[in-house]
Formats: sequence, C-alpha cells, structure tokens
Amino acid sequence: MKAIISLFCTLGMLFQMSAQDTLSPIIFIYDASGSMWGQIEGQTKMQIASSVLSNAVDSLSKDQNVGLVAYGHRKKGDCKDVEFLVEMDNGDKSRITTSLEKIKPLGKTPLAYSAKRVIDTLSVKKKKATIILITDGIESCGGNICDVVRAARERGIDFKLHIIGFGLKDDETDQLKCAALAGGGQYYDAADAGDLGEVLHEATEATVDKPEKSLSVFAVKNGKPIDAYIKVYLVGTKEWSQSARTYKDTAFLHPSPGTYDLEIKPLGNSDVNALVLKGVECFKDSIVHQTVSFDGGKINVITLNNGEGWDAVVTVYNKITGKSAARGRTYGRSDVYEVNPGLYDVEVKALVIKGLDIIHRIENVEVKANETIDVEHNFKSGVVMIGASSDDGLVDAVVNIRDLDNKKSVANGRTYTRPTNNPKKFVLNPGKYTVTLSALGDFKGKKETFTIEVKEGETVEKITKF
Repeated sequence: MKAIISLFCTLGMLFQMSAQDTLSPIIFIYDASGSMWGQIEGQTKMQIASSVLSNAVDSLSKDQNVGLVAYGHRKKGDCKDVEFLVEMDNGDKSRITTSLEKIKPLGKTPLAYSAKRVIDTLSVKKKKATIILITDGIESCGGNICDVVRAARERGIDFKLHIIGFGLKDDETDQLKCAALAGGGQYYDAADAGDLGEVLHEATEATVDKPEKSLSVFAVKNGKPIDAYIKVYLVGTKEWSQSARTYKDTAFLHPSPGTYDLEIKPLGNSDVNALVLKGVECFKDSIVHQTVSFDGGKINVITLNNGEGWDAVVTVYNKITGKSAARGRTYGRSDVYEVNPGLYDVEVKALVIKGLDIIHRIENVEVKANETIDVEHNFKSGVVMIGASSDDGLVDAVVNIRDLDNKKSVANGRTYTRPTNNPKKFVLNPGKYTVTLSALGDFKGKKETFTIEVKEGETVEKITKF
C-alpha cells in the first residue's frame, strides 16, 4: 500500500513539474493592411514579412505552441477585420506558413482592436501568452493600443507584448513604444528583412515565461541616443547569457539575479570601440539601469598633392596599443574618422604617385570627445613622360625607374606602340632618377639608360630613339 501511495505521489510530482514546464503560447498579430504592398529593395513588405516570420516560427522549440491573428485582410474599410487564423493552442508550425501564404493585404490598421481581441481571448481562456505585433503602419481606426494594454494589465491579465515597427518613421512610434512598455515587452524597429529576422529572434526569446526585466541599457554618443548591441555574460567569463539591441531607445533584458559583464557595441558606421561594463549586479524585484556613453572625437584627414586634393589610403593607429583604430581612403576629398578619445598617429599613403616619399605619418594627434581635429599632408610630385621610337614609328619598351642615390626601383611600366601610352606617363616625387628602357619586338636586346630630374609641379619628357 505504501508503495502504491509512493507511486501516486511520484506521478503527481512529475505531473506538476510537467505542467510548470509547459511553454506559454506565442501569438503573432500580423499586419495585412493595404500598405504591406509597399516595397523594400524590390520585394513587397508582405513577401518579406511572410517569409521571415515563417522562418522564425520554424526555428522555435518543438514544444512551443504558436497562434496567428491577422487584421485588414478581408475587407478594405472594416476597422473590425480581425481574425484568428491559427488558434493559440496550435502545435503545427506549418499551419502558420500556410496561413501566411494565403493572406492578401487589403484593409485598415486597427492596432488597438486587434490587441483587445487577443487579450480578451486570453482572459476568457484564463491563459497567459507572449504577443508579438508586427505592423508597417500606425493606428488608422481611432484606437489607442497603449490604453488597451494598460487597462488589460490593470485587470490582471497575464501577457507580454512586443511590437515590431516594420519600416516606420521615428515620429510614428510613440504610441507603439508606450504599448510595448505597458505590456512588459519591447518595441523594435526593423528596416529590412535582416532587421526583421533579428528582432523576431529577440522577441521570441523574451517570452512571458522568462523572468521579469531586471536590466535596462541606454546608449548615447555625443549626447544623442544611438543604436547599440548588448551582450550579457556571466561575470568573468565568455559564457553568453542573452543579448538585446537598443534601437536608439532603452533596451530591457531579463537575466536572473546575479552578477554579469556587459559588452556594448555601437552599430552603424563608427570606429568607436565596444565598451565592457564589469560586475553589473542584477536583482529579482528591481531593474538595474545602465546609461552607456560612447562619446567619440573625429579626425578630419586632408591629403593634397602640390596643393590640390589627392587620393590617399589612410590608417589611424592607436598610439598606446599600436593597433589600427580606423582605415579608409580620401578619394581626393577630406575624410572623417570617428574614434574613441585618445592619442593617435595618422598614416597617409598617396596613390598613383611613385617614389620614396609616398607614405607620411602624422604623429601624436590628440582626439577629444565631441571635437573634430584637422590633419593635413601635402605630397609633392612632378610628371615624367618616357617614350621610345624609331624611324619606322613607335617602339614597345619596358621602362624601369630607380632612385639615383639608393638605387631602389620606384616605378615600372611599358610604352607599347600606341600614341595614348607612348610616351608613358609617370607621376614621381621630386628628385633624380635613373631610367632604363629595354626595347622589345624588332629592337629586342637594345637598351638605353639616362638620368632625369623631377621637379615639383613640372613635366619633363624624354623620347629615346632606337
């Protein structure tokens, strides 16, 4: 008898553990309004969203139930055109893909009513869920989704709401951000398919089953909010815990109580380094906030040749580490490099010009936060025209040019027998050079060697007759 009682107790405990481990459903609210016919990089937003969402659903755990709600897909002007295409207890992910493929965008954007329909369904069924709303437009039916979400929370309905704005402008997101915050979730911006896939991954990871938010991060650079990527590691390790992205706003994460290292990297075209915050402690019943400043300075590099704009390769070296901090090319214009405040060497290498003075290093450039410092270098050159001819016309010849003093070869070329290339043009640093012409074709074996002097801004021509 004791054995039977023990067996029932064990089964009861296993059943209770299984019930506790059951994943709450994820319900996607999908925008099927007429604006989804708009295009991004040659594809309609409908095609992009359908494909990316299908891939995101396929990657979810096999135990994850997924529901799908669409709005605006049946009637053009109906603000109550909201339909559960796939119920929340669905475990067959292929049903999501099949349903998405059948949708044809048509109507309006009833965000508030869509959210209310889903939340009311949770209330009736006494279930909790993660709701992920994808929209390419703002409310067009007079509702306020933020008010709907707040009211539901006050009624004690358990859900987490994430909202993804697909191709929205900054001034269109206030109500959506308000709703996501009220729903315990996150607002995400997505500009294209890559962004959408990335934020869907983040949103489906931050479910209602995860711990409540315990960490928030806000990133600024030179006083303005920036987009940054955050990685959370267990303290003193590279054992990844979770990640998030700020999208020029506050990012919320939910690490369990404990101590973590945060790696925050600015996104966009910047050479400002990632920052690491060590030993950030997170708690169960409160949110720890970190504002991270990436205040950088700028180096404006100007490269000239004989006083005129000239193309050059630029490498910015950290003076302390000796490592490259930024690279680029001027293309004959001033070029700006944004780096962390500090001391740098700037190396410029002239293109096209040949000689021993085509690389110059500007040392000890001090960069300060929020300031721009100009650095300039003026290369010098002259032009040499080397030709080969005979009584019968132009002669094809190999040209080798060496510095007269140290005998180093600085330039090579070939005249061929075309007037456009014979004489052959060389742009050289001022100085004295030894030129050797080695004839080809009918004159193969014949050579001519001579000395020339190149002066700044001047052109010298030498035609050898074989």
